[in-house]
Amino acid sequence: MKKILPHIAGVLLGLCFLAASIMFFLKVGPQPNFAENSPPAHFMAAFGPTGYMVFVKIFELVGGVVVMIPRLRNIGLLLLGPVIVNIIAFHLFVEDPMHLLNPMLIVIVLCALYLFGKARAKFAGLLN
Repeated sequence: MKKILPHIAGVLLGLCFLAASIMFFLKVGPQPNFAENSPPAHFMAAFGPTGYMVFVKIFELVGGVVVMIPRLRNIGLLLLGPVIVNIIAFHLFVEDPMHLLNPMLIVIVLCALYLFGKARAKFAGLLN
């Protein structure tokens, strides 16, 4: 079970980001609907037309695929780490913090933290 749990977490994390990025590029699934003149609406109005969201979604797509491959999982975590931090910051500072209890966000954070914990010795070289 110890050897299979990282594979399950990697595939689950990758599928979450893969699904979100594919839905964005194919314009399927629920589109976010923010109240007019709300902070999230202003945030999306600033980043939508600039192409920033496309840039982020490309990182989500590539990171989602790479994190599912066991040999490249740490590179995927390096790609997805800043995206996860930005998702949490968006929900904490721009949108209602109650959205931090979103089940998909909880799964993403728990899987990423578990995989990071399993590979912390390999990431320690980045800090020295």
